[in-house]
Amino acid sequence: MSPPNPAQPRRLIVAITGATGAIYGVRALDLLRRQGGIETHLLISPAGWLNIRHELGLAKDDLHPRADVVHSVRDVGASIASGSFATDGMIVAPCSMKTLASIAHGLSDNLIARAADVTLKERRRLVLLVRETPLNLAHLRNMTAVTEMGGVIFPPLPAFYNQPGSIDEMVDHTIARALDLFALGPARAPAWPGLRGEGDA
Repeated sequence: MSPPNPAQPRRLIVAITGATGAIYGVRALDLLRRQGGIETHLLISPAGWLNIRHELGLAKDDLHPRADVVHSVRDVGASIASGSFATDGMIVAPCSMKTLASIAHGLSDNLIARAADVTLKERRRLVLLVRETPLNLAHLRNMTAVTEMGGVIFPPLPAFYNQPGSIDEMVDHTIARALDLFALGPARAPAWPGLRGEGDA
C-alpha cells in the first residue's frame, strides 16, 4: 500500500450490504467520525437497508448524518467510481455473498462493486467483512479470487481472549481490528499482551 499523500484528505469508503451484521458498518462510521480527519463515503445496498431497519431500527435520517458523503448505489458516475478520486481504501461491512461474487468477477454492476473494483485496480486496501455460514464452494472460490487480487477477507468473528462483557464490546473489537488495517491513525484494537503458562518461569 502506498504511503498517504499529506496533500490529499484521508478518505474511506464504507459500504453496507445485505448480510446480517449491519451494526459493523454503522459502528465503523461512528468510530471514524469520533476520530475525525477522515472523510467517509457511504454506500448502502437495498438489501442493506432492509437489514438496517430490521436489526437496528434505523432510518436514513439516523444513518446519513454519520457519513460525510452519501452515494446512491445506482450512481455509477459518482466520484468514487473513478481511480482518479484518491481514497485510503474501502470497507464492506457486512459483505453479502452477492457483493463478494460481484467483486470477485469484476461485474461492477452497481456503485459498491464498481468502487471495490477501483480500489483493487488502484492497489488500495479493500476489506470485506463477509458474513455467511456454512460456506459453499462458490463462496470459498470467490474469497480466494478476491484475496489473489489483493483484497482482505475479514469474517467478523468474535474474539473471546479479551473477555468481552457485551455484544457491543465484541462488535467494537472486531471493527477496530478491521479499521486498523487501513493505518488511518493510532491502533484502535489493544495489542495482544501474550499469555504465560503456569509452568513457565
